[in-house]
Amino acid sequence: MSVSRRRFLTWMGGASFATAVGRKAHAGTNKEFKGYPDSMGVLHDTTLCVGCRRCEEACNKVNDLPAPDVSFRDESVLNQERRTTAKAYTVVNKYADPDRPGGVTFRKLQCNHCKEPACASACFVKAFKKTPEGAVVYDASVCVGCRYCMVACPFNIPAYEYEKVLDPRVMKCTMCHPRILEGKIPGCVEVCPVEALTFGKREDLIRIARDRIRKYPEKYVDHIYGEYEMGGTNWLYITGTPYEEIGMREDLGTTSAPELTAGALGAVPIVVGLWPVLLTGIWAMTQRKEKISAEEKKEAVAQAVAKTEAEAEEAMAAAMEKARKDQDAAVKKEVKKALEEAKKAKEEGTDKKEEDV
Repeated sequence: MSVSRRRFLTWMGGASFATAVGRKAHAGTNKEFKGYPDSMGVLHDTTLCVGCRRCEEACNKVNDLPAPDVSFRDESVLNQERRTTAKAYTVVNKYADPDRPGGVTFRKLQCNHCKEPACASACFVKAFKKTPEGAVVYDASVCVGCRYCMVACPFNIPAYEYEKVLDPRVMKCTMCHPRILEGKIPGCVEVCPVEALTFGKREDLIRIARDRIRKYPEKYVDHIYGEYEMGGTNWLYITGTPYEEIGMREDLGTTSAPELTAGALGAVPIVVGLWPVLLTGIWAMTQRKEKISAEEKKEAVAQAVAKTEAEAEEAMAAAMEKARKDQDAAVKKEVKKALEEAKKAKEEGTDKKEEDV
């Protein structure tokens, strides 16, 4: 797809006109995801987690990801706070517990699978989709690489394959959606040796979490993280350490990202109409710029090759001319030498005859 600046501005003008005459425009970012009442989820009880990293290893195996730089048996990586990457959909971090001197809390990070995902809301080509099973999945075949999903995610989870020149993708946890469709549980949940992870219907998980908090109030913070944050997530947490002490944002509020976006854009109707056109135009112009850049590089290479060939031919001609002159000089030298030798032999022959006489 090639779009010039003039055509892009034409689109913008058309969109502005459509908005001005009152036609209702629906932005891709303005669609709300209502969530699914029977969707599945995972409850992470950080009071049970021992930081063994088995979940990381299982995730790596299930998703056929590259081998890590550091072995999954090496717990020294827990000494640094990590985030998810294109090669690691989940990581476990260790945090000091301020209420227990010398005590630590381990927390597993991955996509929280929002009920109304901000990444899906920001994606104007709909590469992200909330499934009825609860997982937020990604379709790389339609992704244009704008990475608005990475900007939109309040949990800083999606990662990008920057090192890939061809077809880079956005990478994140899928909650093992293909396994769920097969009737299996996520790989990380299956392998956890201490049952710090529980898989089930989201509503059942909330009941389990409430029961634990009620039975052991001295053990848990009286809050289920993810029940309401950003409209709710399908990955839930309970902990005995204040959430802010284990790197979890408590400033997100309970309003979903699409609802926030809809309100902001709804206050400025023209933005709602122009938003998809603007994003599509920026993407298309970027594609055109890259195409022109590629053509310019191709032409520059061709010119360089032609110049090199011309210089080589010129050098070859000069070398051949020099060789010809050297050859002529050598021939003349040998001829002169032969004539001098013949003259000398003749003179010596004449002198001998005179002596004999």
